[in-house]
Amino acid sequence: MTRIPAANVIHSRLRLRQLRLMLALQEFGSLRRAADHIGMTQPAATKMLHEAEDLLGVELFERLPRGMRSTPFGETVIYYARMVFAELSGMREELVALESGNLGRVAVGAIPALASGLLTRTIATLKQSHPRLSMSIQVDTSDVLVQALLQDQLDIVLGRIPAGARAEELLFDSLGEEALCVISGAQNPLAKEKNLSWAELQNMTWVLQQQPSPMRAIINQVFHNARVDIPSSIVETTSIMTLLSLIQQTDMLGVTPVSVVEDYPGRDLLAVLPIKFEARLPPYGLITRRHRIQSSAMQAFMNSVRAEHALTK
Repeated sequence: MTRIPAANVIHSRLRLRQLRLMLALQEFGSLRRAADHIGMTQPAATKMLHEAEDLLGVELFERLPRGMRSTPFGETVIYYARMVFAELSGMREELVALESGNLGRVAVGAIPALASGLLTRTIATLKQSHPRLSMSIQVDTSDVLVQALLQDQLDIVLGRIPAGARAEELLFDSLGEEALCVISGAQNPLAKEKNLSWAELQNMTWVLQQQPSPMRAIINQVFHNARVDIPSSIVETTSIMTLLSLIQQTDMLGVTPVSVVEDYPGRDLLAVLPIKFEARLPPYGLITRRHRIQSSAMQAFMNSVRAEHALTK
């Protein structure tokens, strides 16, 4: 039978100051210095730590000849203590924003393929209904964005869950899947071909996303399945606009979701090459932290994304 008390007991008896003490102990490794940091005496801090350990039924810190070190139980409590104080800071920021008449602030990450279409339409619509909503946008590959999300540098990611991500810490609201295509400039001689093989394209210069992005992994796998070496001449970029500009002005080739080509104002400057591309990217959608409380700004953004996506179905 577990020694850990029920959640309602922890909710009613565990105090914020106890959590502050644990964070200070983790930082300083000394009960005296931790007590000084939060403005209390060492005996009072010792008593407070004992009370927390008695409440939770486990030892949180190991007493060493010099200093203290968190146990695995302590590491878990510290992890959640950081989340608690991060949420309280977020609450304070949102209260200040609401007091000043703003909806608040939301930090969004988006993969390049969605940044110029779905994200742009969402921002335009959202700023009409919530003109004082503050937004910051980071455009990058899913692996970079999800890592930033897990470090609380972003509130929401509009993208895909990359391989190896800590999926148990994430919530994923799928919006759909996208087919991929190989593109060239309309002036490229290959644009006039009726049928092409991967071997015929292997010696071309390609504009591709960096590894280990999901799209790059799929492209590498496609060449592998076709028993063709991965092209040796590659320009790597996460920028859709850089990719499209290079494709138009040179004989380079690129891979992009079909929707990017369809939404591009200069569609007549591009050609979708006649080559079979059965592989699809993993589903894309809205990614948030599982244990993160969603602010009003986050909810407004996500609702707007869903509404804009529904209009394009």
